[in-house]
Amino acid sequence: MVGSGAENGERRVTARRSDREDESPKRIGVLALQGDVREHVEILKKLGVEPVEVRTIEDLDRLAGLIVPGGESTTIGKIMVESGLLDGVRSFFYKGGPVWGTCAGMVLAASATTGPRQPLLGLMNALVERNGFGRQVHSFEKELEIEGFEEPFVGVFIRAPFFEDVGPGVEVMGEVDGRVVAAKGENILVTAFHPELTDDKRFHEYFLREVCGI
Repeated sequence: MVGSGAENGERRVTARRSDREDESPKRIGVLALQGDVREHVEILKKLGVEPVEVRTIEDLDRLAGLIVPGGESTTIGKIMVESGLLDGVRSFFYKGGPVWGTCAGMVLAASATTGPRQPLLGLMNALVERNGFGRQVHSFEKELEIEGFEEPFVGVFIRAPFFEDVGPGVEVMGEVDGRVVAAKGENILVTAFHPELTDDKRFHEYFLREVCGI
């Protein structure tokens, strides 16, 4: 009887340890080379996941997803080339790692650009127009109808890009005057605007739930 009780006790301890591991925070990376890093980090904390600031290839290990934030796409792309992260993020993505690009991240995610040549990740079959809505003085906010969202989402557009054209496998989620400003594909999400600059967490929740599977 003692042996049987000990065995049962061991099984219960093992189950509790496993449960604790399953309930541990998931790790979501934020590419921390330049741009709106802190804003994404704070929202991820509020949503109960562990943010990881990604500056090296090693930081990509054991991530459940990666956010490429807004900033200067040419600057971020140059640093990614120098650090090896351009190839590192590509490898992360093609091994099934979920990626979300916002503003500059949307530019970097595209397969081609209408503007001057710059480093691109090429994760989404799309042609991007950098600064498509004008310079910073032309920044604006707009209520957007987003596929899958019950209520409109207020997009903050700052030197925002748009997709001029998209290829097979790209699902358009939102448009402004016929210009694609939100889209998704297999394990990738892009937005031309900055959800991290609002109090509305729905896009972060959508990325975690629908793209990362958390």
